[in-house]
Amino acid sequence: MIRKIQKPTIIESAGNKPKIIEEFIGKVNSQSDQISIAKMTSPPGWAEPGQTPEFCEYTLVLNGTLIVKSKKETLQIHKGEAVMVEAGDWVQYYTPNGAEYIAVCLPAFSPGTVHRDDE
Repeated sequence: MIRKIQKPTIIESAGNKPKIIEEFIGKVNSQSDQISIAKMTSPPGWAEPGQTPEFCEYTLVLNGTLIVKSKKETLQIHKGEAVMVEAGDWVQYYTPNGAEYIAVCLPAFSPGTVHRDDE
């Protein structure tokens, strides 16, 4: 079976500022538990709490710079670069100057499996 996804669903974001999350494939927009694919538009100065998710996350930066902090290092992911974060690893994302990126989560993202620090 094939399905056309005509438009994303806007998902409420976590963090200190509003970020636009357009979920194309995932638990909300396509009722998919296996994978989620979302486009993120993050404003300058945005940061979210650290998290220890139960899913792997793969992120491709389309514009700007995404800062990805782990317990061991802090990486700057620029336009055209990607980053992989394994399930169970603590991570924190922020965008000092704003960024646009695609996030893919396996299995699909859910609020119950992200395990943010402030929970």
